[in-house]
Amino acid sequence: MRINLTKQEIVNSIYMQIGYSKKISENLLEDFFEIILLNLKKNKKVKIAKFGTFELRFKKKRIGRNPKTKESAVISERKVILFKPSKELKNKINT
Repeated sequence: MRINLTKQEIVNSIYMQIGYSKKISENLLEDFFEIILLNLKKNKKVKIAKFGTFELRFKKKRIGRNPKTKESAVISERKVILFKPSKELKNKINT
């Protein structure tokens, strides 16, 4: 049994629930992802009511170690995406 939900399964769900064609459903989902990505690139928070918030954070350069070899390496600075679920989403998951 497969555990992951794929993009195609989301498209099929939109197709079944709303009734748009699969191509329109796929475009709708792609546009939704693109809006989130563009706003994150502009360093804006993306807040979706009753779902959660996507936020971009910067991590500084640091020294890390390979746990197997104990060898030190520099981890470059980078941007990471954080997701903080809303209280409503947490409550739905836990009830």
